[in-house]
Amino acid sequence: MKLSPGKLAGMKAVSDKRGVIAAAAMDQRGSLQKALAKEKGGDVSASMLEEFKSIVTEVLTPHASAILLDPEFGLPASRKRAPNAGLLLAYEKTGYDKTGPGRLPDLLDNWSVRRLKEAGADCVKVLLYYTPTDGPAINDKKHAWVERIGDECRANDIPYFLEFVGYDEGLDEKGVEYARKKPEIVIGSMAEFTKDQYGIDVLKVEVPVNMKFVEGSKSYSGQKAYSKQEAMEHFRKASAVTTRPFIYLSAGVSNAEFNEALVLAAESGVKFNGVLCGRATWKDGIPVYGKQGAKAFEQWLQNEGVKNIENVNASLKAATSWFAKYEVREPAMAND
Repeated sequence: MKLSPGKLAGMKAVSDKRGVIAAAAMDQRGSLQKALAKEKGGDVSASMLEEFKSIVTEVLTPHASAILLDPEFGLPASRKRAPNAGLLLAYEKTGYDKTGPGRLPDLLDNWSVRRLKEAGADCVKVLLYYTPTDGPAINDKKHAWVERIGDECRANDIPYFLEFVGYDEGLDEKGVEYARKKPEIVIGSMAEFTKDQYGIDVLKVEVPVNMKFVEGSKSYSGQKAYSKQEAMEHFRKASAVTTRPFIYLSAGVSNAEFNEALVLAAESGVKFNGVLCGRATWKDGIPVYGKQGAKAFEQWLQNEGVKNIENVNASLKAATSWFAKYEVREPAMAND
């Protein structure tokens, strides 16, 4: 596989000099607003969201290869990022359609790939709730939606990152029952979206297991869904079904749990290409911002947030470059 010039430039802009994506994520909107409102005990304005995102961006991007933001509240923050950090912009509306089955997605009304690129995006990211077993009535709509965005990204010569988050209607996604189904959901989703018709350049994927149910892990909750060896096999199977570069998302787990998953991926011999890590880095600072304000949150981030991102960066030593997958030979990168 080879990248067009614009896609290659965009990929390099969000990667480190090794060709690994060490990106921070700060595109949360609805969930962040709710979490902040809970801590503040009142309404959270657009300017507060902009401030929160700006502080995270300013403090963490010196330690990241890129930042993922949303164009609704994140554009002021995008101007605060470190010179070494590329920019990914989200294209989807927050949440999903709750009026019918299937968690259907929607795009932001006043944005297009062209407009995101003009706003400074090096890459475009879209989030999709997806499970392979939903059946054609739902999944055919989702497949067409993903294809349309792929065509739009090709037309504007910009990399396309697809993030998919699994579910099983009626099951608690944090529970042991779902944990047992999670590997097949992640593997099936990766196998689907690696297909050429979608035009995806990077898959942003969940780790295929829930570390709380891996027997013997530090995160172990006491309920077993898989042994360590079974968990490692799930990592390997997920990796084997795709030819695309893929990066792991933190999916709201703690920093310690996410790092344990990255270590297990490396131990399994998985050639993952980086991370897009959000809440595992900054979510514990939400009460600080909510109760003590911006200055206290900034100080918390400079200590705990930077420690969290450096923990992830240490685990990324095991990540591999996406260069080989796209037949890129030159080692010289824009970011140091």
